[in-house]
Amino acid sequence: MQQPPDTLVLRITSLNVNGIRSAFRKGLADWLETARPDIVCLQEIKIQDSDLADDLRHPGEWTGYFHHAEKKGYSGVGLYLRRPADRVAAGMACPEFDAEGRILRADWPGLTVVSAYLPSGSSGDERQEAKYRFLAHFETWIDALMREHRETGREFVICGDWNIAHKEIDLKNWKGNLKNSGFLPEERAWLSKVFDEHGWVDVYRRLHPDATGEAYTWWSNRGQAWAKNVGWRIDYHIATPGIAARAHAASIHREPRYSDHAPLTIDYDWSSSAGIKNIQ
Repeated sequence: MQQPPDTLVLRITSLNVNGIRSAFRKGLADWLETARPDIVCLQEIKIQDSDLADDLRHPGEWTGYFHHAEKKGYSGVGLYLRRPADRVAAGMACPEFDAEGRILRADWPGLTVVSAYLPSGSSGDERQEAKYRFLAHFETWIDALMREHRETGREFVICGDWNIAHKEIDLKNWKGNLKNSGFLPEERAWLSKVFDEHGWVDVYRRLHPDATGEAYTWWSNRGQAWAKNVGWRIDYHIATPGIAARAHAASIHREPRYSDHAPLTIDYDWSSSAGIKNIQ
């Protein structure tokens, strides 16, 4: 299908790097130059601002923005942008979780892209309860974004590691994980509510409704999970309906590996008349 002359391709990648220094040692900078995303949403950067070398702050054509956790070597999110945003802001006005460096947004005219790292509850009951508290705050926050979308037309794309596999199709060993964090009935019901009641769109699933093994984005480091493709789909682009409908291609870059997660890249058709032309 021929695109209108004012249509641009906006390429957005999400990647949990599991330590930004480790990912760059494994060749992430070379992948950026090859894949050339316009926006990269990073999670679990595990670094403090004072430890960010210039090649991590500004790799090639990209400028980095970061929200660090107060605890060293923990959590943290980032954005790599090929062109400046009008505004970059951290957090969701929740002191408990803003201290963990979990939300970073970039705004342009008509568009906001968010890098989000939702908590894992796999380490025990205390962290699972913290995860539920986060989900309650986050739901309120994204509901406000959806209201803004409906009132103003602003589009939102929330990229990141959501630490929840939504349905049985989204992980290899679903029967063995029904009682494990990341696939608990309460978590899955919460994510269904995000889609069905709040109106957000799972963009990858819109493009690939039946994908199974090729849809996985994370593999445990235990055993031969990656080699045997015993994976989970827990990394998402979750978007408002307008821009979700403009997504036309998605890819998951399985190898070379830069992390225990794979980069999830989606291309969106974006009209230059919408104001995002300055990102290109």
